[in-house]
Amino acid sequence: MKNYFYRFSHTTISVIWWILFGLTLVFAVTSPNIILGDNATFGTSTTMLTTSLIIAIVAVVILNATYPRIHRWFVTVFVTRQLWTASGLLALVVIGQIIFVTFVHPVSGFDAGMLHYAATSAKHVQEVGVTAYYSLNQNNMPIMLLMHWLSEVTGQTSWQFFDYLTLLFVDLSAIFNLVSVWVVRRQALGIALYLHAAWLAVFPSIIMPYTDAWGLPLVSFYLCCYFVMRQTDWSPLPRLIAAVGFGISVTLTYFMKPSSIIPVIAIVIIEGLGALHRHGPLKGPRVFIVVAMLILIVESAGFTYHYTNRAIQDQTYIRLDKSRAIPAIHFMAMGVYGSGGYSEKQAIQMAVLPTEQQKTDYSIRMLTRRLKQLGPMGYVSFLIKKQRNNTADGTFGWLKEGNFFRENQKPSNRGFSNWLKNFIYLYGRHIADFRYVAQLWWITLLVIIAIGTGPRRQLTQLLRLSLIGGFLFLLAFEGGRSRYLIQYLPCLLLLSSFSFERAVINVRRVADWYHRKLAKAIAADEAKSTADD
Repeated sequence: MKNYFYRFSHTTISVIWWILFGLTLVFAVTSPNIILGDNATFGTSTTMLTTSLIIAIVAVVILNATYPRIHRWFVTVFVTRQLWTASGLLALVVIGQIIFVTFVHPVSGFDAGMLHYAATSAKHVQEVGVTAYYSLNQNNMPIMLLMHWLSEVTGQTSWQFFDYLTLLFVDLSAIFNLVSVWVVRRQALGIALYLHAAWLAVFPSIIMPYTDAWGLPLVSFYLCCYFVMRQTDWSPLPRLIAAVGFGISVTLTYFMKPSSIIPVIAIVIIEGLGALHRHGPLKGPRVFIVVAMLILIVESAGFTYHYTNRAIQDQTYIRLDKSRAIPAIHFMAMGVYGSGGYSEKQAIQMAVLPTEQQKTDYSIRMLTRRLKQLGPMGYVSFLIKKQRNNTADGTFGWLKEGNFFRENQKPSNRGFSNWLKNFIYLYGRHIADFRYVAQLWWITLLVIIAIGTGPRRQLTQLLRLSLIGGFLFLLAFEGGRSRYLIQYLPCLLLLSSFSFERAVINVRRVADWYHRKLAKAIAADEAKSTADD
């Protein structure tokens, strides 16, 4: 019975994964971001930069396939010495990030702008509009108080300062991911370096100090701690230290962005299934180590929650009306209208209605009314479209928020700063080039995962289940744009890194099968010609 439940559970995970991930892949490949030339959807057009990139990629492929000497050079540089090459590329990307933030640091106009506005001045938090915002959106209090503390400690209040911090946090996430790869499968470190360098090169959210980017290192760190705890052939000390780190980072993740702890739920489920499938109980020192790790996780998480929650509840920096907090059901109600994202009409009602119960009753009415309007088949159709809105965009919803930047969205062509802004501003000359390249990276990442399928492994199922949880959460609650997918990027990057080797094996198998079929066809034709003669 246990084995049946184990197999049934993993089969269910795989089926749900391929349905949701398959939709994501199809929608990514057919995204308007990947249109070359004039783009009627956005009213933009790629330039010679994108055309030159495509020509260069095609030329490299042809040269590699045609000239053995060039092929040997590519293999030596990018395969044999991949750790050196990939590390060098990653270092260049980090230098480019620093240059980018130095010259481009516009102030945002949506939630990130409100965080900065409140965190950097005690006068600002006395304004009615600011106190009303945080009374409603109390989930943003932890990051705002953290930003205020950092501002007090450093004496820095500029947007650029917080952009540098965002850059640091995003790169820390990449480092923790790479450590995870080193811990789990060292031979995959080279491709992981390549994938992370490519990601960081097309990730402009380093200039958007908000929970999406600031939560990334916490997710990457607790995943890394989990992988260390799983190393049964390691000495107990690093595993016990990792248990403490796991408990602390999971709790801090909960305060930073609660939906980012979904991979923790996946860990619990996968470990539970593994315990059912295990032959015989744990014995000897292994039992002691497992129990000790569980105790350390619970204690470190408990202490972290107690002190962090007390710091938030006892803060005197801003006065809140806690009775005005927006209930969670509001985000479910918004998630079934329009594109499945933000609804200004419902948001205004949350501000107008005075009590939490009235807000809850209104959201329930809106949710049930919409579900009745859609019906079962209509709701399924809506969810398919919402999955596209949630996951297809490789820019991760860049420029999708209202009032994204406060300054003029049409930069001039003068100076290096404006040249960079032309790639990321709404009316920038090269915005279509950025969208194309970011989408190309996103498709590449997804294709690696798709063709990298192989024997069922616990690690693969864990990352798949984490992403299934993320997909389902965004389908059930507010989504509508792929910005919310940023919090699950560590899982995607790790899954692609671990899938690459299998992807290469699968491609070679298909190529070998094709060559065998071709050889048989040629031999059959030659035999027929000989017989005719």
